[in-house]
Amino acid sequence: MNLRPVIKEGASALIHTPGLVRYGSKPSREIAARPSRLGELGTALRKFEQAENYLPNQIFLGKYPPETLLQIDKPWFNQPPLNGNELPVFGEIIPEEAFLALLALADVFKHVCLLDKFWESIKTGVEASPLLAPLVRGAPTLWTAGQLLAEIEKGNGLPLFVGREPVAFIQHGHAEDESLTAPILLENLCAKVSAAVAVRRLFVQNAELQPGSVDFVLSCSEEAIGDRYQRGGGNLAKVVAEFAGCDQASGADIKDFCAAPIPAIVMAAALIQSGVFENVIVVGGSSLPKLGMKFLYHLEKRLPVLEDVQAAVAVWVGRDDGRSPVVNLAGVGRHPVRAGAALDQQLRALVIEPMERLHLDVSTIDKFVTELHNPEITLPANGGDIAERNYRMLAAVLASCGKISRAEIGGFMRQKGVPGYAPTQGHIASALAYVPHAVRGLKNGELGRCLLFARASLFLGQMSQLSDGMSVLLERHS
Repeated sequence: MNLRPVIKEGASALIHTPGLVRYGSKPSREIAARPSRLGELGTALRKFEQAENYLPNQIFLGKYPPETLLQIDKPWFNQPPLNGNELPVFGEIIPEEAFLALLALADVFKHVCLLDKFWESIKTGVEASPLLAPLVRGAPTLWTAGQLLAEIEKGNGLPLFVGREPVAFIQHGHAEDESLTAPILLENLCAKVSAAVAVRRLFVQNAELQPGSVDFVLSCSEEAIGDRYQRGGGNLAKVVAEFAGCDQASGADIKDFCAAPIPAIVMAAALIQSGVFENVIVVGGSSLPKLGMKFLYHLEKRLPVLEDVQAAVAVWVGRDDGRSPVVNLAGVGRHPVRAGAALDQQLRALVIEPMERLHLDVSTIDKFVTELHNPEITLPANGGDIAERNYRMLAAVLASCGKISRAEIGGFMRQKGVPGYAPTQGHIASALAYVPHAVRGLKNGELGRCLLFARASLFLGQMSQLSDGMSVLLERHS
């Protein structure tokens, strides 16, 4: 039996949720301090068609390769849709109306209640979708307009909007537990539903993978599901497996801030190579708190609020099938404690060390893939082009180690990197967004090797000044 681990497929999902931007961490705090911000925010939100046609979003879903952005001048948000040269997609964008309905359907404790007329208006469309229909099991809790308005007046939760109209409400889960307040429940439900949509997309595009054949799910999301006694106890992975219909699967969560997807892929591959499981899904659900993080900068510069989508990615890791990209576990790079937090030391540990261990030159690796945040979101907020900055630093470290010449630093991103295009959803942008692209390129022969690496800021939890990270090498099957 050949237990060599391969990535058989990757799938993506985007959910356009302009009505939920107000509940992102930054907007919610700003609106509480200055209520007029809500009106300002509302005037800068995009329509569904604008989000759907936005080139970085189309790239995220696989319609075009990321390198397309190098040929299109910014700003991208006001560019007309591209014509021709489209690729088969590995995901789709879900409208807010359908997503709100799924939140209610996924809420087994019935905290989310839908306006009855709203459910009737979208029920047929959701049930007719090959992607979403399997998630419609049971019935949501429905309220009349009078009941909905009465609950909004009481204020024991959060109203959920489509445009300016409230169409749903999420109640607090417990009066004395801050981990079960409506904002936290909403955040966790968004992660659950978006992750399940990405998992279902794997089934839609792969007839050989059935929900019942999934053995284990590893979640690499950023939520913290729990209660007052174990605030981040989890387990989102098993929750996603249940909602996605994977009745034979178990699961566990991997926590490593935004670096979690790479350890999750490594662990999934190790479970395959050890013979423990045959089919493992790694999935990253969306991060509601990151909606509208930079909305003030966008408003100031009269830009649309581009942080209006939630993103999810699912990856199918399985046994060698003779054609899928191989996860080379001999090429895993890790960030030991002694490496510290300095960026050059991180890159030496995550990139240089595994390359030297495997005797690989830069010329043998087609893509180095790291944080791929969309620069059109970060540049107006004075955050710079994160992908370009990271590739310049990597190139400088490679040059200092004699791996490339100093003359190659300037063109390194175009030659060996990937332009940023992913929504600012933390873990999703940290190489995970590129995995479906990598699988396609490695299968069709456009790529030979991809080195994926992600870094985490452990100091965010104020428990340490350390950083963390991991890398893994994907190779064309031979």
